Amino acid sequence: MSESWSSDRRPSLAGRLVRLGFTDPAHAERLLLETPVLPGDALLEATGGTADPGLALAGLLRLLEAAAENGGDGELRAALEEEPRTRERLLAVLGVSAALGDHLARHPGHWTVLREDGPAPADEDGEQAGRARRRELCADLLRAVGADPDAAEPVARDAGPGTLDALRAAYRRRVLALAGLDLTGAAGVAQVSAELADLAAAALAAGLAVARAEVPEHGTCRLAVIGMGKAGGRELNYVSDVDVVFVAEAREGHAEDAALRTATRLASAMMRACSAHTAEGALWEVDAALRPEGKAGPLVRTLASHRAYYERWAKTWEFQALLKARPLAGDAGLGDRYLETITPIVWAAAEGESFVEDVQAMRRRVEADLNQRTAEAERQLKLGPGGLRDVEFAVQLLQLVHGRSDEALRSPTTLDALEALSRGGYVGRDDAAALASAYRFLRRVEHLVQLHRLRRTHLVPDDTAGLRRLGRALGLRADPVAEFTALWRRHAREVRRIHEKLFYRPLLRAVARLPEEEARLTPEAARIRLEALGYNDPAGALRHLEALTSGVSRRAAIQRTLLPVMLGWFADAPDPDAGLLGFRQVSDALGTTPWYLRLLRDEVTVAERMAWVLGSSRYATELLLRAPEAVAMLGSTADLQPRPHESLRAEALAAVHRHAGVEDGRAVPAEDAVQAARGIRRRELFRIAVADLLGLADVRTVGEALTDITTVTIEAALATAIAKIEMERRSPLPTRMAIVAMGRFGGHELGYGSDADVMFVHDPLPGADERDAGRAAHSVAEELRRLLALPAADPALEIDPNLRPEGRQGPLVRTLASYAAYYARWSAPWEAQALLRADPMIGDAGLCARFRELIDPVRWPAEGVGEDALRQIRRLKARMESERLPRGVERRLHTKLGPGGLSDVEWVAQLLQLQHAAEIPALRTTRTLAALDAAVGARLLDPGDAEVLAEAWELATRIRGAIMLVRGRPSDLLPTDHHKERSAVTQVLGYSATGELLEDYRRHARRARAVVDRVFYGAEE
Repeated sequence: MSESWSSDRRPSLAGRLVRLGFTDPAHAERLLLETPVLPGDALLEATGGTADPGLALAGLLRLLEAAAENGGDGELRAALEEEPRTRERLLAVLGVSAALGDHLARHPGHWTVLREDGPAPADEDGEQAGRARRRELCADLLRAVGADPDAAEPVARDAGPGTLDALRAAYRRRVLALAGLDLTGAAGVAQVSAELADLAAAALAAGLAVARAEVPEHGTCRLAVIGMGKAGGRELNYVSDVDVVFVAEAREGHAEDAALRTATRLASAMMRACSAHTAEGALWEVDAALRPEGKAGPLVRTLASHRAYYERWAKTWEFQALLKARPLAGDAGLGDRYLETITPIVWAAAEGESFVEDVQAMRRRVEADLNQRTAEAERQLKLGPGGLRDVEFAVQLLQLVHGRSDEALRSPTTLDALEALSRGGYVGRDDAAALASAYRFLRRVEHLVQLHRLRRTHLVPDDTAGLRRLGRALGLRADPVAEFTALWRRHAREVRRIHEKLFYRPLLRAVARLPEEEARLTPEAARIRLEALGYNDPAGALRHLEALTSGVSRRAAIQRTLLPVMLGWFADAPDPDAGLLGFRQVSDALGTTPWYLRLLRDEVTVAERMAWVLGSSRYATELLLRAPEAVAMLGSTADLQPRPHESLRAEALAAVHRHAGVEDGRAVPAEDAVQAARGIRRRELFRIAVADLLGLADVRTVGEALTDITTVTIEAALATAIAKIEMERRSPLPTRMAIVAMGRFGGHELGYGSDADVMFVHDPLPGADERDAGRAAHSVAEELRRLLALPAADPALEIDPNLRPEGRQGPLVRTLASYAAYYARWSAPWEAQALLRADPMIGDAGLCARFRELIDPVRWPAEGVGEDALRQIRRLKARMESERLPRGVERRLHTKLGPGGLSDVEWVAQLLQLQHAAEIPALRTTRTLAALDAAVGARLLDPGDAEVLAEAWELATRIRGAIMLVRGRPSDLLPTDHHKERSAVTQVLGYSATGELLEDYRRHARRARAVVDRVFYGAEE
């Protein structure tokens, strides 16, 4: 055979090896030329499909040589030629694992285990099959050390080197069989990890049998070996420390102290049997550092000692470790009793005040330590950012917080626990699927890295050959190094993103601090909690809770997680019952909308803000119920900032234009177009109301924002009305139109319940018939008012044109020339005063500018205000105070017309404007507070007086806004008779008691009235 390679076929051998994927063809060629046991062509061809053809070839030639020396090469060659599955498994192992290649060279007969399919290495056939598999593994390793598998306490033949070598050889034979299944895809990551954990348990049992041979008095005690970490969770690596805890007790008739000493010797001997290095190497380290008090504590404790420690002294990380505790070897009954004792303590651990913060701080310390070794951190599969530990920590924290009330979450296995968390609604399906996929990938890479030398490592190789081997083992062929690196980084980024989202989720802290019975939210626990929190109708609230949480749906599961925390947040709001009712209504409206509950679960800010808004404001609740998707904006403070006017205008006009025109051969109703604009208004009103309720917007911001959305809504309605009238007329409008904002609208100081005071002006186009233009303009104005008055889901927008010349007796729409004639001949002082807040800002821009030019001399008269006009203004104000105040109300509590109220402050500002705006441009503003500032700047008003007036005006405005938000109906009167509303307004405004609010308002109003008396009425101090 050798001669054949060296003569006839040698010239083509190197090229063939290159084509097969050998990265060092010269070395491979040398091996083939020098070996006396050449593989056949088909076998050589097959090596090219392995992760590392050169490694596979070297291992194969060594195995063939060793088998030939032992007379078994005939059977091996026959199997390689006739059994494709055996050949595939053997070459797959040899192409990845140099260590298992070494093992086969020492034990060539072990290749036969690769023929075996046997039962699946996990519990696919049910728990019974899994138990049978574990018994088989244990019996195999016990027989390897000469122990009787059927004995109650098996004892090895001796504790000598030969016995330990036999244990290691038998263990690696099983690892070889498993690797063959793993590397050919016959076993998944979860199955491989479970089999490795079961194999470790079997090795511990065999090690304990060896220890019994070394400790003859072992019969005086019972000893149970409790697996922790990955061994306990049945998710072990190929090479990993096996974490254990020992628990012991004296047998009947034996002293406890002596029995514990014996158990300690037994445990130590068992650890040596597994960890010691022999001619066959070592299995792995047996690590007992997770025991109580760590390495400083006794190696073995009684069950009572364990319980006492965990109840009194254990730290957060110790409970996290116990999450995966599972009896692995030794006395099964004692192991089961250990779990029964410890489990309740573990699941109560999350009730600690700082539990969540402790776990999060522990993870941060690990990350900080790793970041000091930057190069290693970048290659870490386990501890690095986006590594295995990120998945495990997030899953374990969620388990510990929610698992005390949901036993379905208590699996010690990461993937099973993640699936349960997803099924229960604690983790979103997409996030859970991404984490599971990344976890399987990272564990598979970790397995491949460890298999190469059978060494404990979690570092991705930094050499090209190692990366190439990993990529090809994962089935990546085009560019294994680049493809593997990209895939690894992508999974790591996704893991890190989800880890940050889940592990640091603020809601966890709140859930963790609930007493267990409240976290369960049973009907009785809920009723007690509702009464304690001060719900006025616990029975009604309980019905809402049952409706939200009953059933086995994912939605109900998430609600069961949210509601124990949200009940407290509702209780902090002014009206908890209304808050819970609103929450149920919004939840019912959104139904199975996938993002809604996920948003509440993942973003604690949304849930907390929603509870406050629903429990505080009937106005905001009604808006949200009409458009429940608006709840999405609660998550971001930026989303709650009022939107710029131009952005709103563009959106509103685009909305009406989309609905305008002809569709399916018919004209689209104008109502549909305006409905779209009103829908935008409804959303923006909710945005403004929430910002107001959360203290994110001050009085000026709210007034400007309400004015902006009102402006763009009217502008959109005007565009729609014009389009409709033009369609009916079948000709363009013969006139230009503009709308003048008046009163609070013109002052950019609208409240939630304000009407929109306006005047309509038009200007016929050149050549147009003036009467026809007037009729057309009137039709547009009436259509605009009709469209905005139609019943709809958004709050009504009342258009009030009564501040026009001649009031209700005058025409609804006037030409620009008609306004000019009227103001020149008939204008009264009050009309000049009303024009101070006129802002032409809707409609034709040129007409708006010309109207402004027309009214400026009227509202800012060059001659100021004479004594006669001043007396008229003062008399008018006094008459208004006496006539317009509703009968029977307490004047001092009327925020608009009462002494020191809004009207007082506004008339002071307006009088100063009438007197001085002609010569002081800064006074030419429609905004009250801006006018006061300008008066101070011009030294017309004392800064202290201006501050008093501004504070009174702002407080009165805030009170009116709070009343509207709370009641859903406007009022100018401070509530004094209805306890719930009075209390709610007080709380929304940030006062601790109603008396405090009333006193504060009266103080501000009293001081403001004193300024009004001096500045407006000219009273002496």
